[in-house]
Amino acid sequence: MLKGRKALVTGASSGLGAHFAQVLAAQGAEVTLGARRLAELQEVCAQITNDGGQARAVRLDVTDANSVAEVCAEPFDIVVNNAGISAAGPAIGYSEADWDRTMDINLKGAFLVSQAAAQKMKDNGGGSIINIASILGLRVAGAVAAYATSKAALVQLTKATALEWARYGIRVNALCPGYIETPLNTDFFATDAGQALIKRIPQRRLGRLQDLDGPLLLLASDAGAYMTGSEIAVDGGHLVSSL
Repeated sequence: MLKGRKALVTGASSGLGAHFAQVLAAQGAEVTLGARRLAELQEVCAQITNDGGQARAVRLDVTDANSVAEVCAEPFDIVVNNAGISAAGPAIGYSEADWDRTMDINLKGAFLVSQAAAQKMKDNGGGSIINIASILGLRVAGAVAAYATSKAALVQLTKATALEWARYGIRVNALCPGYIETPLNTDFFATDAGQALIKRIPQRRLGRLQDLDGPLLLLASDAGAYMTGSEIAVDGGHLVSSL
């Protein structure tokens, strides 16, 4: 499906980013994995190459324009803006430093990478940029004001850049996961509070990493050639649950 295409996945040292890199590589893409933790990236790359894929690790700080420019000096056909943090806390006590860090990584980082990648895509016939947003960018919950704001802004950035860059053959779309089960949240979802949250999801279960594979490949491949400026929620119906 993606043979011969070059992909960049940010925040690829673990979690969703590592999984996205593995999925793209399994479909034939040459994948560059970017993050600040090079050792962890190299472990993911080793897994990909052991499975017959092509992958390389690069140190990348998405909040640093020079770091982004260095990585994006080569053209990519597919860019997955996955780098992000999910810091939580009540808005009334949220520090300015934490607010700035959330916005820098979740929003500014996606913009810097998209801009640098688009400059190359423009001269190479286009490409696909996939911003990993969240259902919290479409609907809010408690104690996540900074995160929700950053993801809502990312959805709007997706639409704005999709409009501007469509003429260059560049597609920009947002993938908005709901609650996905990972090793980092397993303990929480085993608690009473976690179980109560799951009961509010119409499908009555958490998402699995593989539930994101189809939407990711749709947006990355020619199967989604007429899609740009779209937001795809993968949430078990959470967004349409009653208030």
